Amino acid sequence: MSSWKSSGKSGEGGESFPHDLKSQADITALYKLRVFRAERLERPLTNLSAAAGPISHTGVRVTLEDKSQWLIHKGSGFGLSSETVVVKAEHISDKWKVIGSKDFGGTKTVSDFVKAGGTDYSVLFNNCHDGSKRMMDQH
Repeated sequence: MSSWKSSGKSGEGGESFPHDLKSQADITALYKLRVFRAERLERPLTNLSAAAGPISHTGVRVTLEDKSQWLIHKGSGFGLSSETVVVKAEHISDKWKVIGSKDFGGTKTVSDFVKAGGTDYSVLFNNCHDGSKRMMDQH
C-alpha cells in the first residue's frame, strides 16, 4: 500500500523506529486486518511536560483481530506517500494517555483508519487532531 511507512514517529520526540514489517506482503496483510477497538491517545508536544488541547499530539491505537496493537497517527514528514503512518504500539512512550475509545467490532480495517487519517498534513486544516478525530468518527 502506498500510504505505508513501516518506520514512523511515535515517541515523545518524534524519533523514528526500526521497520516493524519487512515485506509488502506483510504490509498488505496488516492493512486487511480488522479493527475491534480503537483508543484515541494524546501526548504532549516535544519538549513540553503536559498536553493542553491543541498544544498536543493525538493518534489512534487500534487493537486488531489478532490481538496486536498499532498506533495510527499523522504529522508533517511522518510518511512517504502519506503523512498518516502505522507503527507498533509497543514503541509509544508512557506520555500517551487515552482520551476516548470506541468498539468497532471488526467492521473497519487498518486500511480504513489510514484512509480516514488522510494523506496530507496541514498544521491548521488537516493536522493530527483532525485525522484522529476522523478515524474515531467512522461508522
